Amino acid sequence: MQCSIEVNNQIQIFDLNKVAKQASGAVLLRVKNSVVLATVAREDTQVEEDFLPLTVQYIEKQYAAGRIPGGYVKRETKPGDFETLTSRIIDRSLRPLFPKGYAYPTQIVVMVLSADPEVDLQVIGLNAASVALYLSDIPVERPVCGVRVGHIDGEFILNPSNSELKKSTLDLYVAGVKDELLMIEMRSLPTISNDMAPMMIMDPVMDMGLCSDFIQKQSMNEFDENKMLEAIKFANIAILNGSNAYEEAFREYKKAPARLEYKSEIENRDIAIYIDEFYKDEVKNAINQMAKSERASQLNQIASQIASSDTAISESWDKELILNILSKYKKKIVREQIINQGLRADGRGLRDVRPISIETNILPNAHGSCLFTRGQTQALVVATLGTDSDAQMSELLTEKGVVADKFMFNYNFPGFSVGEASAIKAPGRRELGHGNLAKRALYPSVELDSPYSIRLVSEILESNGSSSMASVCGGSLALRAAGVQSSKLVAGVAMGLVFEGDKYAILTDIMGLEDHDGDMDFKVAGSIDGITALQMDIKLGGISQEVLKEALLQAKEAREHILNIMQKANDDIVVNEDILPKLELFSVDPSKIVDIIGQAGKTIKEIIEKFDVSIDLDREKGEVKVSGAQKGKVEAAKEYIIQITQKEQKSRGGKKDSKNIDSFKIGDEFEGEIIKIATFGAFISLRDGVDGLLHISKIKSPIKEGERLKVKVSEIKSGKISLDLV
Repeated sequence: MQCSIEVNNQIQIFDLNKVAKQASGAVLLRVKNSVVLATVAREDTQVEEDFLPLTVQYIEKQYAAGRIPGGYVKRETKPGDFETLTSRIIDRSLRPLFPKGYAYPTQIVVMVLSADPEVDLQVIGLNAASVALYLSDIPVERPVCGVRVGHIDGEFILNPSNSELKKSTLDLYVAGVKDELLMIEMRSLPTISNDMAPMMIMDPVMDMGLCSDFIQKQSMNEFDENKMLEAIKFANIAILNGSNAYEEAFREYKKAPARLEYKSEIENRDIAIYIDEFYKDEVKNAINQMAKSERASQLNQIASQIASSDTAISESWDKELILNILSKYKKKIVREQIINQGLRADGRGLRDVRPISIETNILPNAHGSCLFTRGQTQALVVATLGTDSDAQMSELLTEKGVVADKFMFNYNFPGFSVGEASAIKAPGRRELGHGNLAKRALYPSVELDSPYSIRLVSEILESNGSSSMASVCGGSLALRAAGVQSSKLVAGVAMGLVFEGDKYAILTDIMGLEDHDGDMDFKVAGSIDGITALQMDIKLGGISQEVLKEALLQAKEAREHILNIMQKANDDIVVNEDILPKLELFSVDPSKIVDIIGQAGKTIKEIIEKFDVSIDLDREKGEVKVSGAQKGKVEAAKEYIIQITQKEQKSRGGKKDSKNIDSFKIGDEFEGEIIKIATFGAFISLRDGVDGLLHISKIKSPIKEGERLKVKVSEIKSGKISLDLV
């Protein structure tokens, strides 16, 4: 059976009952030349524990792009970061659909069988999984729909192609059912205006350093709260259309629900009354314990006291039952206190941010470091600068060749951060997800074509609420501590929402207890001018635009408060210049690259060994990048390379006459013709066959070859003349 649905800017072709027929549910979904298989399987026996045993795996097959896996083992092995993050997105979108008390081990597998370079695999992967789940015998009554929204030339674009997304200033991924939102992932995408893009390339006689002119021309494209709401509303309409289309198309093919038993909530009114009468104050004291381990310990002590009481013994209340009721009672107290008193477990008001302290460059041999502490959440974020060879290399099915990622963010969450004696393991989905969120938040603030590869590592030393947002704050300052002049400081804050009947409360800077017992948590990161990243998981179903707007504005207030504190810390940063790697990026005549390389690479090898540096060459652009640990050696290598390129260098009619150069003086003015425009500036004819360079940073309006400009000599160095406009 084949169903073709045209919805949300896509023609989606579903094959039902064609493959994987022994699974509870299975579909093949084709969009353009992309094909994904989604299957759902479940066990017939419930787990004993009280949780939803759902596993989601998104798997990319290399044959989908006509490739053989690289490496020694020629088969797919460990999932890549993109696969892990996509599995997490699908899980977060589908988990809320399962009936309460469902405890049957269930596995959802999405396999990419064919990959079209222009098709968004995350969108079709979720939609295929949603339809497979809806068609299965698991009692899920409504299908989820996922969409991506871009923003190009001031217009929202629904499900943009991958090439369109590269031109977008927004990447918004939203999943929901009907008019209810379930999951939101958003990031702003930075851009450089085309006329200013060449400013990334420096001329041969300029020290590259970090180009402040470039920073001013890069737009972070933050979204303010009102524009963000517009984008979410745009996505919400598309989700409603998609969800309705799936339900209408597949309702008649849905399997009859299996006869399943659900775990009932353990209730015992007598225990709850007993706790309320005799242990209410003790429970409140336990709630006010800031650390999760301390709170759990106190609740366990209370349960032991109750279990040993005469009443418990006579009523046969076992400790496990008491702990269950105690946990529910604790949640009730937390929520009532927030809704009715506007008071939180740690005594804060609803809008209060916990105390913040910041220390920078506390690690003497790291390029940049920041210890960011907010309440009982603490992140040590460390920045390391490297060269192009240090970039993270990866292969994506929708990209040709290897992709080099020069901005990396790694997040680590050891057990001791929450008082647990657990083994240190490889990062799991949560760690990868938090690191990805922090990376998305900070990415727009970093120079797009930075000469450095940058790695940030966040070591969570203590955690009680939103360590990912602490990582964003610490990461932004760690960059500055390493001498990276990011566009703007970026801060993040975690928000919560509690609903009780017609009342609701929005919580700023939630701690772990409020995350666990609340109805929604969302993380908002951005600069003083708007949002760069947003992540939201909604547990209760629909949320009105009014409440969402209020929450975003409250988050803005908190973000500005945190940014003010961060700015004070930024002003006190002392960059450790002695340990920072030195990098010089300059341009030469592309025809001279062969002279730098030498016969069989002899010259470049000698330079590398003599000056202890690394050298990267771009033959097409004539770019030379020299990097090393010692500033003096890097500068010496640069001068040595420039001397090589100037040997027997010819001007436009023959060899340059040094006497002609010597006849020029700083301050001499000319009206010369533009004879050539390069990526780093314009060459202006002066006199006697001598040209001067007007650097791109000094060009304020469009120019063209043949045009005449009034210029004056600003610098004469290494046989070259630099010019200023008159």
